[in-house]
Amino acid sequence: MAQIDANTIEVIAPNFKRRLSGVTSTIVRLVPLQRRQIAIATAGAGLPGEMPHLSAAQLIFMNRNGPAGARVWHARRNVEMLGGLALKYLLGKRLKLLFTSASQRHHSGYTKWLISQMDRVIATSAKGAAYLDKPVQVVHHGINTEEFCQPADKAALRRELGLPEDAVLIGCYGRIRAQKGTDVFVGAMLEVLKTHPQAVALVMGRATEKHAAFEKELRAKVDAAGLSDRLLFPPEVPVWEVSRWYQALDLYVAPQRWEGFGLTPLEAMSCGVPAVATRVGAFEELIAPGETGQLIDPGDTGQMVEAIDGILSAEGRLQQWSAAARKHAITNFALEKEADALVAIYRELLEH
Repeated sequence: MAQIDANTIEVIAPNFKRRLSGVTSTIVRLVPLQRRQIAIATAGAGLPGEMPHLSAAQLIFMNRNGPAGARVWHARRNVEMLGGLALKYLLGKRLKLLFTSASQRHHSGYTKWLISQMDRVIATSAKGAAYLDKPVQVVHHGINTEEFCQPADKAALRRELGLPEDAVLIGCYGRIRAQKGTDVFVGAMLEVLKTHPQAVALVMGRATEKHAAFEKELRAKVDAAGLSDRLLFPPEVPVWEVSRWYQALDLYVAPQRWEGFGLTPLEAMSCGVPAVATRVGAFEELIAPGETGQLIDPGDTGQMVEAIDGILSAEGRLQQWSAAARKHAITNFALEKEADALVAIYRELLEH
């Protein structure tokens, strides 16, 4: 890790979880951009070596006030809120405590108490904000529109990835489990592939051990339908390769039954790929129905079939929505917009 002088740091973004998660990805995407505007560093584990980083010892022994008279501690998990409180009240560090909530559910009494101790609270969606008792500011997640962009040559990219060049590719990426609605996508695609012979579907992700039987059952259904050559299960790829798999698509489907926020439709739209998504997480705030994709009810295979069929059957619709999706992502959800909004909040906290 790129260790730096803790006494020069104004903002600390802790990551107290070793395994890769959406929160970790958010920190990795934002900190390099925020660093251009404010002295920010990460703390904790599971982060790339090039991130500006403070060790546990540096957190303990850093001076009390920081360069601005205080520091901002930007927590995104319960354990990080607790860490901030410990630094502030047990070790006497002058910290302004900020929490970002991405979840859409009623919080436990413990979580509510932690949130009540924060100086400021952010929600990543308007839906999520409704579950919080404190006044909140909504700051949507953004997307790196330079990394997630339209490919120069889609056919060449598909050749490189071992995908059919002339097919209409429909993708569903992420963890393979019932909560993510993977079974709804597979069920819908078994219908769509029958009526659209040019279509090929991709389910790319990983089933953890707990969900291995669920994945096995899905594969068996595909085999039984005789569609294993058109409904493919490529292995999960590293985070830095994911954008290429979006770029190869013509249509993306986010079939989740539940979601905290949900970046996948944004990643797709930024690559010029329209998205069909369920009305969960922030999807209703991300997609412009009839322009960049469609919204459907969670768990409804029939609605999904109807939505996908409607897009594939209308001549020129995919191309029209592709251009609109890219423009929508750049205009409303560029990562820089999220970074700027957060830095503005940091500065407000440091001034008071």
